[in-house]
Amino acid sequence: MSEAPETSPATSRRTLLCGAAAVLAAGGTVAVTGCGSSAGSSDTGGAAKGPVDLGPASAVPVGGGTVFREQKIVVTQPTEGQYKAFSAKCTHAGCIVDQVKKEQIQCPCHGSRFGIADGAVQDGPAPSPLPSYAVTVEGGNLKVTPS
Repeated sequence: MSEAPETSPATSRRTLLCGAAAVLAAGGTVAVTGCGSSAGSSDTGGAAKGPVDLGPASAVPVGGGTVFREQKIVVTQPTEGQYKAFSAKCTHAGCIVDQVKKEQIQCPCHGSRFGIADGAVQDGPAPSPLPSYAVTVEGGNLKVTPS
């Protein structure tokens, strides 16, 4: 009776390791393009704690919004004088939303869209709404307090 060659298990391990390396390489590509894992993120979506002065309220158009990328905050103005603030970190893969267009907050990574009035998911793959923040206008400037 002959025994099976011992190269079979080594080949399987090698195939498995090569496959794992390919998966890791693909993950690295995603990280380079701006999407990161949401694992370990806080409820504030990476925004600063405490009141944040974002400058003039006039920078936020009625029926639209402005993304404050550095602060990871998006402020919208669904109707004149009504300001809403949300985390700019997409709830799908942690990408930073890049624009507010057609009354939607838009994520460039996988196409998620959120409502400007409530941050609700309007188009997936995002699993949940954008976290909302308190926003006030003081002396003509927007002040946002991440929760």
